Amino acid sequence: MSIKIEGLTKVYGDQKALDDVSFSVETGRIVGFIGPNGAGKTTTMRILTGSIPPTEGSAWIEGMNVSEQSLDIRRIIGYLPENNPLYEDMFAREYLNYVAGIYKIANKKQRVDEIIEMTGLQKEINKKISALSKGYKQRIGLAQAIIHDPRVLILDEPTSGLDPNQIVEIRELINRLGKEKTVILSTHIMQEVEAICDRVLIINNGKLVADDKAEALSDKSSDVRTVIVEFDANVKPSDLKDIKAVTKAVRLGDNKYLVQSKSDKDVRPLLFQYAVKNKLTVLSMNLKNKSLEEVFQELTK
Repeated sequence: MSIKIEGLTKVYGDQKALDDVSFSVETGRIVGFIGPNGAGKTTTMRILTGSIPPTEGSAWIEGMNVSEQSLDIRRIIGYLPENNPLYEDMFAREYLNYVAGIYKIANKKQRVDEIIEMTGLQKEINKKISALSKGYKQRIGLAQAIIHDPRVLILDEPTSGLDPNQIVEIRELINRLGKEKTVILSTHIMQEVEAICDRVLIINNGKLVADDKAEALSDKSSDVRTVIVEFDANVKPSDLKDIKAVTKAVRLGDNKYLVQSKSDKDVRPLLFQYAVKNKLTVLSMNLKNKSLEEVFQELTK
């Protein structure tokens, strides 16, 4: 396992920021780590990067104990913190050269040029960091996190402050990086998690409340299965409700209907049989799962 956490607990005074959290992440996975503000996401990331110690429990990265081998671990991880601290009096290229020097990167100039192109910084690279927009500062933060080619990336709100086009570009970059590296990604943008993450961890009040693929969470979260069906003619919703296993049928407009059943019942074959029996044509039929945002709200409210 690239990352392994067992019984992680962090206490600040009388408050438990983390409460017995355990999970592991395989190499080459992009994991979405989501939760409300104050849920424990940033605390977990700070422990993984060696910034703060846990009160109880252990964490390992690439087989190394975070508490015992913090310096070695920092050489193989890239970290973009939520507040993205930068030396704003430095020029952008100067700063990346400085970071490359800290990591003692061979062929420093070549690597800095590669990272500038990779993160789309070409137009702004000769400006002072203080003069950059929030979006470009965020790109600088991502550039410093990947400049030393780390095996593990921990990204806290990596697309914060980016415009829609920039968000797409950075998502594509994270996707490419995730094919070779392990990525833990914290974000409040549910569409981002659905677009690029192989797996979703949801944390609430310091406890891990969900761990699965996004689509699997949508399936598990509801005891109702919803189908949207469209026929080539109007039918009575009451007729649809008479179909075995159907618990609700509502006209949505034109010839389209919302049909519900219990989650363990699939009424789609029965709807096709109904259409054949009544000489109707099914124009479309879609299974509608809850969105990740709806699942998130259910688990964290």
